[in-house]
Amino acid sequence: MTPRRALILMLAVGAFVVTWAVSRYAIEGSGSRPANERAAAPAADDTAADAEKITLRFFRNPAPAPAFTARDLDGRQISTAAFKGKVVLINFWATWCPPCRAEIPDLVALQDKYRDQLQIIGVSEDEGAIEGVRRFAADHHVNYPVVMMSPEIDKMFPGIGALPTSFVIDRDARIVQKHVGMLTSRVTEYETRHLAGLPVNASIEEVEQTQGLKLENGAQLMTIPGVDLAKLPPAKRAEALQKLNSQPCTCGCDLTVAKCRVDDPSCGVSLPLARRLVAQLAGSQ
Repeated sequence: MTPRRALILMLAVGAFVVTWAVSRYAIEGSGSRPANERAAAPAADDTAADAEKITLRFFRNPAPAPAFTARDLDGRQISTAAFKGKVVLINFWATWCPPCRAEIPDLVALQDKYRDQLQIIGVSEDEGAIEGVRRFAADHHVNYPVVMMSPEIDKMFPGIGALPTSFVIDRDARIVQKHVGMLTSRVTEYETRHLAGLPVNASIEEVEQTQGLKLENGAQLMTIPGVDLAKLPPAKRAEALQKLNSQPCTCGCDLTVAKCRVDDPSCGVSLPLARRLVAQLAGSQ
């Protein structure tokens, strides 16, 4: 390479470096950076006001929520009156109930995320020893108080015929919704945000309290029409409920035995199936 060509090459390289430096300075000075160096923007909260809009349904003329006091699994006193000013979710469940178990991780996450605005209370319908419930709560890292069902609570929240059943209580201590069946995490979070006064992109619809109470989302029936479970000991009763809520009826309805008994009490197939199953369990005691 001749000296002349080398000089031309050096000048060209120098011009390129100067041009690049000037353009970079201009980009940084304007507050913008190249795409490959730009810091990632923080992820948007999927429950913020600009998230996809949904419809939330709350009771028209909501009734006051009953206040009760109970001991949690560790013996601490829990009073619902102490949570006024927060959104409260009372979740009736049992360890033998598959949809109850499935929704617990969402409830744990929700309680952690909205600890300043929300208080979840679990009410266990288990009839066995409290140690089993305590062990289950520890294994699943339950971070909200769990109390055992009592006659007092049963009188205050009558008519719980399926699990899980959840009552949503607003900051004024009024029952604004009742969900029968497994909760939908997105809807529950949106309800929490709206009732807590946080931004959420949702439309609000008022409904009568008899609406929206159909057995959905895997609700597990606790009483079966025409079937007496009272003579079974607690452990066998839980086993019977599990089987009745999972075994399909053979009448062609595509429902479980328990659901068929509720939807069609006159069905001549589901009743003997249910009674036979209970009799088998009773005989294996």
